[in-house]
Amino acid sequence: MDARDGELPAPRPVVRPLTRPTARRSHVPPLGVTATPGGVDVAVVASHAAAVDFCLIDVVRPELPERDPERYAERRVPLRGPTYGVWHTHVPGVRPGQRYGFRVYGVWDPRAGLRHNPAKLLLDPYARGLVGTLSYGPQTLGAVGTPRSGEAGTPDSRWWMAERYGAADPTDSLPFVPHGVVMPPTPPPPPLTRPRVPWADTVIYEAHVRGLTLLNPALPPEVRGTYAGMAHPATIAHLKDLGITTLELLPIHASASEPRLVAHGLTNYWGYSTLGFFAPEPRYATRAAQEAGPAAVLDEVRAMVRVLHEAGIEVLLDVVYNHTCEGGDDQLHVSWRGLDNPVYYLHDGNTPAALADATGTGNTLDFRRVRVVQLALDSLRYWAEVVGVDGFRFDLAVTLGRGLYGYAPDHPFLVGLQTDPVLNNLKLVAEPWDVGPGGWQTGSFPPPMAEWNDRFRDAIRGFWLSSARDGSHGRPMDGIRELTTRLAGSADLFGRSDPPLARGPVASVNFVTAHDGFTLADLVAFDHKHNWANGEDNHDGTSNNLSWNHGVEGHADDGADATTEPWSAVVPLRRRSQRNLLAMLLLSAGTPMITAGDEFGRSQDGNNNAYALDTEVSWVAWDLDDAGRDLLETTKLLLALRREHPALRADSFFLGSPRPGEAFADLLWFTEAGAPMDHTAWNEAGRRAVQMLRPGPGPADCDVLLVLNGHLDDLDVVLPPVLPGAEPWERVWSSTWDNPAQASGDDPDEGTSTLEALSVQLFVGRRGGQATRE
Repeated sequence: MDARDGELPAPRPVVRPLTRPTARRSHVPPLGVTATPGGVDVAVVASHAAAVDFCLIDVVRPELPERDPERYAERRVPLRGPTYGVWHTHVPGVRPGQRYGFRVYGVWDPRAGLRHNPAKLLLDPYARGLVGTLSYGPQTLGAVGTPRSGEAGTPDSRWWMAERYGAADPTDSLPFVPHGVVMPPTPPPPPLTRPRVPWADTVIYEAHVRGLTLLNPALPPEVRGTYAGMAHPATIAHLKDLGITTLELLPIHASASEPRLVAHGLTNYWGYSTLGFFAPEPRYATRAAQEAGPAAVLDEVRAMVRVLHEAGIEVLLDVVYNHTCEGGDDQLHVSWRGLDNPVYYLHDGNTPAALADATGTGNTLDFRRVRVVQLALDSLRYWAEVVGVDGFRFDLAVTLGRGLYGYAPDHPFLVGLQTDPVLNNLKLVAEPWDVGPGGWQTGSFPPPMAEWNDRFRDAIRGFWLSSARDGSHGRPMDGIRELTTRLAGSADLFGRSDPPLARGPVASVNFVTAHDGFTLADLVAFDHKHNWANGEDNHDGTSNNLSWNHGVEGHADDGADATTEPWSAVVPLRRRSQRNLLAMLLLSAGTPMITAGDEFGRSQDGNNNAYALDTEVSWVAWDLDDAGRDLLETTKLLLALRREHPALRADSFFLGSPRPGEAFADLLWFTEAGAPMDHTAWNEAGRRAVQMLRPGPGPADCDVLLVLNGHLDDLDVVLPPVLPGAEPWERVWSSTWDNPAQASGDDPDEGTSTLEALSVQLFVGRRGGQATRE
């Protein structure tokens, strides 16, 4: 349907009804805009509105700038409703590729939470494709706005703020917001293409589409920084050589930057500021796909997933359903706020109405509302069925389980994840906290969900870095109890279930670093964050890093001679500390997650919150020096050992006692003298050495022995006797080795081994294949 076929109707006046309009209850099509053979079915939630128009937009003068109103023509089609809060109709003649949006009429009463302003073209929350960019000026505010005092720049770059309870802004926003695009029907991917990697074998690699591929010289320039670059053979070869089974992508839902960032010339690089829960972010598509339109962008995403599946690699998406890009009441008015502000957003229940913020972003989606739960579940099913992804990591997942009385593990959304036939067999991972009351819930999510384990992160960093730093200054150091609990799979956190221990250690997604925080290389080089480039005077980002610079803050300047003081003393210790941390991550019970670039020592120059930096600070650099290549080889070896030995891939919690039909316990602990750990040893203050023996689960599986020395001095260790049927202990790795090539001929002498200060050794007791547990 072309707006040029007839005159455009005049805009409707704002309607202030005294009573709710009525409508005949009728069939409601699926939410969003769905292409049919004869046109489109349209449905949108706007339960408090008096009227809603479906707006068909055409570019009639493409030679004009994007922000020029004369570039566009608009035709408005009234929707029927509301039917249970939904406005809907069928519009004949509309074809895929058509731009569209909504205009909503009703009461403008911000003090009551009602923000209907028909001057603002609103993006469909269910839009599968987007075109155009967002302007950051008064045109995209619902209320009359002013530039923030002291901000400089053009109107599009100033940080404009609305009067929170002011009058409706009359400026037409059509040229200043992205438009939805009608998408053609998309068939689901072929069945049975998912790799279906068992949880016990899973190794997650957290990466940013643009950041991982933009600087990789092995990629053709046209695919660097894109979905196609993620699917390139060079990228896949790196992941396969490393031993990655599961790629977790930082958000690829369409997103927008916060106005404050734009005003400072920054961007929300990470993408945790969702503009559309169904549309992929166009910026990560190749230029050819962007120019071809949203359908081509979606095809490129689907092709990426398909190619990764063919390589045996799963794809998880980091998804942000806890808030949107609209910010607080004084910020953007581009979709949910104008459609149904009281339904979509969590309010504090006071008068005047004010948003409740459990996410630290100015707004929180209200998961007490059925339509919000439906939006999230519909979006997840779309990405699982149409795009073919294998699972999701839920940002600030506690928000998604908040009901009337706070977080509840039986919240309808979480029950939906457990019972939905499309979703319940995917990999589902919770970030188990938010910033609201009772926001820390690690261990409290229901199966089959796994969770990020912040207690693992803090225990590993604390033992090897911050506590060692204390010891280097003569202060007491922490002992091993917290560390060993995390090495054994965190049963104290994830064992609580009905029946007990049902989730297993695989529910613990172990990590030492993530996108949020120091990189591995920066953990060992900085005591303090250095976030000056973020424009917040270094106030953003956590100060609780549990890091250790080993005596000198920062990395050696380019060209500095690492053989001269102070670097000759500091750099070797830092490299060993990185290896210690990687060993804890990759040899512990649980599901390990590696942050992209940590495998070869990527640095962010001490920035622990680089969310706003789409610069070389955030991009992965592939020009490795000798130390980077050594660390990469170490990471490959540790992951190879994990694959080779089932004892390192526990699928169930350790009992610490023999299982039925077995002659010895499934987990054994020893002192440095080779004696079993007893009550006295476990409670010895300052104990920082321990040996962890994990028998092979099958008769032909090797036993593994992990030996830790967390003291600041070298330590002679008596290894425990090998288990019956095993060959003598073979040292397969030591964190004192810069490169695994140093392993040649390095075996323990007569059951003893010397561990240098702050080091780890791994031993294997090989078996000949005969049953030994009868």
